[in-house]
Amino acid sequence: MEKRIKGNVFDIQRYSIHDGPGIRTVVFLKGCPLRCKWCSNPESWNESPQLFYAASRCIGCRTCVTVCTNKEVTAEDRGLKIHWDRCKADKLDWVEQCPTKALTVKGKWMEISKVMGEIEKDIDFYRQSKGGITLSGGEPLLQPEFSYELLRLCNEKGIHTSVETTGCVPKENLEKILPVVDLFLYDIKSADTHKHKEWTGIGNEEILGNLRWISKQSKKIFVRTPMIPEVNDKEQDILDIIEILQKYSIRNYDILPFHQYGSGKYQSCGIEYVMRDVKPHDEEYVEKMRDMIRSYGFNTKVEK
Repeated sequence: MEKRIKGNVFDIQRYSIHDGPGIRTVVFLKGCPLRCKWCSNPESWNESPQLFYAASRCIGCRTCVTVCTNKEVTAEDRGLKIHWDRCKADKLDWVEQCPTKALTVKGKWMEISKVMGEIEKDIDFYRQSKGGITLSGGEPLLQPEFSYELLRLCNEKGIHTSVETTGCVPKENLEKILPVVDLFLYDIKSADTHKHKEWTGIGNEEILGNLRWISKQSKKIFVRTPMIPEVNDKEQDILDIIEILQKYSIRNYDILPFHQYGSGKYQSCGIEYVMRDVKPHDEEYVEKMRDMIRSYGFNTKVEK
């Protein structure tokens, strides 16, 4: 019988083609131990549900000012002011009364059966495209019980399973989900632990240690590096990571070019965004780095 375990989900994205092989459904779980300054999903950081304010949708009706329970929103001359320190995860029911959904709650506790219902809608597409499900976040392995049960059910139905992970989790969490994962999409931000801590808030020792362990478990691993201008975008930065992967006999590796797609979310979450003026690399530079990676015998395309 299916266990009635709930997971805190902040999004379910269907028809994805960028998070593993084939057409996939990506389930985004809340909570992350890192605070990467370039993160495109800052609404995933907190483990609890949280307020999200999309100012462009606001029509100035001030319904929220009237119905909020702890003066989380007040009216000022220039518009609404969100008092983020007053927003409590368990006291956000009033948000539902926003008529335009300018105010929403990111993060919803869902039973596995509800999530599986969404996943199974596209099971024919998975089979035709050699796709499946990808757990992402945040860091999905901060919810190991939910992740395990969801992936196990997918295994039983013949659905390919992938997990996007920072690797910054207790080893026992990896051990738990290992039998039900077909593919690990594993992030390595920097080989330099001091630089890693400067830009993510945490060093890389646990991450590299867990990668070493997974590399010995006969599981498919695809390592990826978000390539950030003036952080880890020099040839030597990538070569240092390549050296580590060669030691672990990992042959699948690619870079993820920096983008600004999630920049607007920071203001919506009440978080300062320090990368606003950083410009993405041009395609020529990205391909130059990929050519270098391939010259060392690495595959840069995620395959089943």
